[in-house]
Amino acid sequence: MLRSVFRLTRIIFTVLRFRLDALIPFDKLPWYLRYTVGMLCQIGRQRVIKNRGERLRLALESLGPIFVKFGQILSTRRDLLDDDIADELAKLQDKVPAFSGSTAQAIIERDLKAPVNELFAEFSATPLASASIAQVHTATLHSGEEVVVKVIRPNIEKTIRQDIGLLYTLAHFVAKSSSDGRRLRPVEVVTDYEYTILDELDLAKEAANTGLLQRNFTDSELLYVPQVYWDYCQKNVMVMERISGIPVADIKALNAAGTDMKCLAERGVEIFFTQVFSHSFFHADMHPGNIFVDVSNPQKPKYIAIDCAIMGSLDDADKNYLARNLLAFFQRDYRLVAELHVESGWVPKETPVHAFESAIRSVCEPMFAKPLKDISFGQVLIGLFQTARRFNMEVQPQLVLLEKTLLNIEGLGRQLYPDLDLWVTAKPFLERWMHQQMGPKRLLEEVRKQAPEWAGQMPKIPNLIFSALTQISHQEERMQTQTAAILELSKEVKKTRRGLPFRLLGLVSLGAAWLTISPDSLKHLQSADILSISLFLIGLYLLILKP
Repeated sequence: MLRSVFRLTRIIFTVLRFRLDALIPFDKLPWYLRYTVGMLCQIGRQRVIKNRGERLRLALESLGPIFVKFGQILSTRRDLLDDDIADELAKLQDKVPAFSGSTAQAIIERDLKAPVNELFAEFSATPLASASIAQVHTATLHSGEEVVVKVIRPNIEKTIRQDIGLLYTLAHFVAKSSSDGRRLRPVEVVTDYEYTILDELDLAKEAANTGLLQRNFTDSELLYVPQVYWDYCQKNVMVMERISGIPVADIKALNAAGTDMKCLAERGVEIFFTQVFSHSFFHADMHPGNIFVDVSNPQKPKYIAIDCAIMGSLDDADKNYLARNLLAFFQRDYRLVAELHVESGWVPKETPVHAFESAIRSVCEPMFAKPLKDISFGQVLIGLFQTARRFNMEVQPQLVLLEKTLLNIEGLGRQLYPDLDLWVTAKPFLERWMHQQMGPKRLLEEVRKQAPEWAGQMPKIPNLIFSALTQISHQEERMQTQTAAILELSKEVKKTRRGLPFRLLGLVSLGAAWLTISPDSLKHLQSADILSISLFLIGLYLLILKP
């Protein structure tokens, strides 16, 4: 807790130091925060330096990797940012201050347990690029292949865990402070982000992710993934093929090479939807610093992806829900959008669908008044989110990475080709995918998928059949026994019911005989005594002998 307080104090100090109050919408703050922040920001007002974009970039760099990541995401959203801020944040993608080459060399030698000159024929101590979590150096293997060596920043895990602790503190506070806070499920979101960013610190996992992504796009015309050299991969070090391409953010170089920018932008969207729906495994950190372009065929440019530390996946239920929701939105079927939200549990089951539908329509219809190419999917998500707040919609942590990546893709695509129509590119893909899920091809795939398991059970089938038949035979015997017992019991009940009047009459006869017989009846038989004895014998017969 104390560590979180110190970290929060540092964040506040950084905001004041770099005068980030210029970016705060004071008119939207509560009055007490408006005046408090305003008074605090008077500290150092005379020390205003540089422009606001540069101040924001420097502040994020000083706060560490989590904040740098946030800046990287923002840098791709030029439709939401002014150009001066977006241009500065773009420098966070691969121009984070580097650590020394000697430190990098020591980490490599410690993890790979050999001197650098034994591991590589050549090694450059000067970093090729430096990012928030790691930096890369160029090298050449003794076999002649040119490679890049990625090295984790020293002591970075301690800083990240401090920031995560602060985020948890803030998340618990937000969750307890209001119903809106609970609906946002901030603790679950932070937990998901913690899992993701800590994975970035393990380069062995990144190497495995890279290998899987490479297999998924083997011989693909859309995406190339560099080769991993597994003998040189450990937790803090990874070695992979050095690629050559134009950074995707270098628009001038791409245009100079004669690149078909429309094709390039559309291929980026296609790659994203292929990863999400066909592979269920997608690159979730696709900011421009991680993407290059192979323009050897400029009319059919090919993407090159690096840095596979953050990967996302969706299960079949999430994919089905997402595809149906997007298609319903494309078709302006707001009723179905509302029903899908209720069906999936995003909003409470008691939500009035007609009211939710009306609210969604009021947000989305004005957007469709514009040309599709001018509609921002990011703005649509923001509008839907604000609308759903009134209906207690909960954030779905498993889709946070997907939403972030989709926003990145749209921002990048609009940079490459401002007239990119995300809807036209995505809709046919989603329709094909939905058809595949419900068509005969999908059924055959499921049969083919289950075939090995079925084949493994084939030798057991005769024993299973014999066991089943034996159980059926024993069950029939038990049923016959139970049926016979039930019939016998039924007969007894019937006999009892049928004999009941006779037994009652027998009791009456015995009672009458007892009242009328005299002590001398057996010595001196009289007519009255004979009658009593007769009643006694009749009663005995009816009570004992009569069935």
